[in-house]
Amino acid sequence: MNWEKLLSLKRFGDQADRKRIDQDEARLGFEVDFDRIIFSDSFRSLQDKTQVVPLSKTDFVHTRLTHSLEVSVVARSLGRMVGTYILEKYPELKEKGYRSNDFGAIVAAAALSHDIGNPPFGHSGEKSIGEFFISGKGQQFKSQLNPKQWQDLIDFEGNANGFKILCETLNNIQGGLRLSYATLGAFIKYPKESLPKKPTRHIADKKYGIFQSELPFFQELAAELGLKATGDASNSSYCRHPLAFIVEAADDICYTIIDFEDGINLGLISEDYALEYLINLVRDTINTKKYNSLQNTQDRISYLRALAIGNLIQEAARIFIENEEQILRGEFHNSLLEKCKYEAQIDDILKLSVEKIYQSKEVVEKEIAGYQVLADLLEVFLRAVNNKHDGTLSNYDKLVLMLLPDRYKQTHEDLYKRILGICNLVANFSDSYAILLHKKIKGIDLN
Repeated sequence: MNWEKLLSLKRFGDQADRKRIDQDEARLGFEVDFDRIIFSDSFRSLQDKTQVVPLSKTDFVHTRLTHSLEVSVVARSLGRMVGTYILEKYPELKEKGYRSNDFGAIVAAAALSHDIGNPPFGHSGEKSIGEFFISGKGQQFKSQLNPKQWQDLIDFEGNANGFKILCETLNNIQGGLRLSYATLGAFIKYPKESLPKKPTRHIADKKYGIFQSELPFFQELAAELGLKATGDASNSSYCRHPLAFIVEAADDICYTIIDFEDGINLGLISEDYALEYLINLVRDTINTKKYNSLQNTQDRISYLRALAIGNLIQEAARIFIENEEQILRGEFHNSLLEKCKYEAQIDDILKLSVEKIYQSKEVVEKEIAGYQVLADLLEVFLRAVNNKHDGTLSNYDKLVLMLLPDRYKQTHEDLYKRILGICNLVANFSDSYAILLHKKIKGIDLN
């Protein structure tokens, strides 16, 4: 892989090349990507989607939106550090107009959208959609779909749904948000189809990132960016875009530290206990005099959090730079933080977070409720759109269809695309709206 192709400014439908040297510095193409994401409906719905605790009533717990904004800020800093190094190593990129801020802008936009496809109720939302097809009413569709289409549904993946949102042509709106290919490449953590499932040591094979519906465009994107193919004629699989490692590292940094902080603020983790864990991350850089001068626990936690994030940014940039050639060859098989000197301390924090936060009674009870909510919504909406397609609409179905946004009322001839469209619709709901709609269709809340 080479950097000039990887930094492609091309957008869906372009007939002419977009050259970096011709870009308007006041309205750089990579920065336009960020703006388009910010103003999208799907991004706005993140303001009421779970990051740590579903349906939290506190004002200090992060949502998917605040998390995404923070990940974007961290990614931008990381991208600029890496970009400075790359431009020094490859001066021909400077001659073509590229700047270190370009790298920051690309990964900031990709990071901003990294959770845009996640369903309500956190990661349990993905699992509940999959369970609907594995053991729920969705089982009826299995015989009518091919194995890859079926795998997309039973292993529903927020990353693939995010790619769909960013680039799907819908109702004659071509190419979705029409982001630059560089930003789309940096967005894709798992550049492969759902099948075959062949776990390997490579982090890019941990999950999948492309639904069958977006496969043709993904193949065009991979060719334009010059991604290294790892699959064969029967399946599409590629090495990651190098900047996807930066986006992943920014996400890892934020959820490791910020989710931990939320757990402290919620009282799920003892403050004194937490301070000890955070201090272990910053022993080499902490200003003891400044730390001891802080008057309350909240200020001390905030100071340690900022210091920890700064340390991890420096470490992630160092690991990327040291392994840049290996990454370009597609031979780097780990996340950046797995190779950093703070790996043991990060593992300690994550283990405590799993025990005290992610598996807490409050989280588990709300995730259980989310399973039923999403299953019921999928059942009702799928029945309505399929009955419309078959010409067997009931009066109830007609009322249900009136709840759908206009773009989902035009039923597709292809069953897989009809099903996936409804999954995409439900996944785009915020936590509160999914619950509200569920109450309405169940006749629980008629106000």
